[in-house]
Amino acid sequence: MTTKNTGLVETVKNGIVSAVKGTGDITKATVDTVSNTLSTTLKDAGKVGASATEAIGDVAGGAIHGAAHAGAHLGHASKAIVIGVLQGTKHVGTMAVETIGHTAGAVIHHTAAVGGELGHAATGLVEGAIHSAKGIGLSAEDAVSAVADGALKAAGKIGSTAAETVGNAVTKTAHGAKVVLKQAKAAVSSNK
Repeated sequence: MTTKNTGLVETVKNGIVSAVKGTGDITKATVDTVSNTLSTTLKDAGKVGASATEAIGDVAGGAIHGAAHAGAHLGHASKAIVIGVLQGTKHVGTMAVETIGHTAGAVIHHTAAVGGELGHAATGLVEGAIHSAKGIGLSAEDAVSAVADGALKAAGKIGSTAAETVGNAVTKTAHGAKVVLKQAKAAVSSNK
């Protein structure tokens, strides 16, 4: 990670910690910090493509580290990260699917790095995707499928237990999103 990226992670982490200590509201603190930071970062730097992807990962990582440092529930933070990333990037349609998947992967990776509960993070990711789906031109199923894809890929890199935990959380939270259930069950089965 470069010094600039480390600075972005630290900026978001510190913003989350300060906001949570000030208001006690992890959801609002995270949505606002993530959205504003991404919007400013992408506009100021003129970032697109891979650079935007990198910024999303750094911001999501900083938010997870900040929430963990503040002692906040990582499920609530994860939900807010998805909402904040989509507000900050203003991605819709196919681009939003990619953004959700990348965000989910970053959240799972960073949740594992801080020793957080992967099931809580996965549940929050699904809830954030469902919450945001209609406003970004996606069905709930497509949004949750994007979460499942990104989260399961990241969890698979951590290990089979992580993949099973994430797969079970996504399956349980999906509330009838049949496509996601099939993908999550298949991923859990293939990681055993």
